[in-house]
Amino acid sequence: MPAPQFTLGRNERIKSRKKLEELFQRGQQLQLGSYRIYWLSSPETGLQVGVSAGKRHFKRAVDRNRIKRLIREAWRLQKNHLRTWLQNNEQGLLVFIIYTGKEIPLYEKVYPQIGKVIEKLQAKLLEKSGTLS
Repeated sequence: MPAPQFTLGRNERIKSRKKLEELFQRGQQLQLGSYRIYWLSSPETGLQVGVSAGKRHFKRAVDRNRIKRLIREAWRLQKNHLRTWLQNNEQGLLVFIIYTGKEIPLYEKVYPQIGKVIEKLQAKLLEKSGTLS
């Protein structure tokens, strides 16, 4: 039975400390606006994501949690094209998004920015694999 389309379940989040350490050690990094993105192709098929907001600029946990919620929601609604591409090419991807801005963003700004992040990741994967599908 196929998974529901617009979800972000436990299996789609990076939970393993080992995976996180591998992502930060061997993964590639790109900066896009107020986001720093770490990504690593994974031998397992699937797409997993992690999100963070820095304590330096957001002292209150409520603010950090709000930012992470906004980013996860934007990711959840836009990830399907990338996930489908990964499944068709039998690849996996670990992604970690760190918000580096200095003020709490509005969802109207987060949604298109996360869309650009996803486009950029897919372009990098296409470049790396050498396929044009």
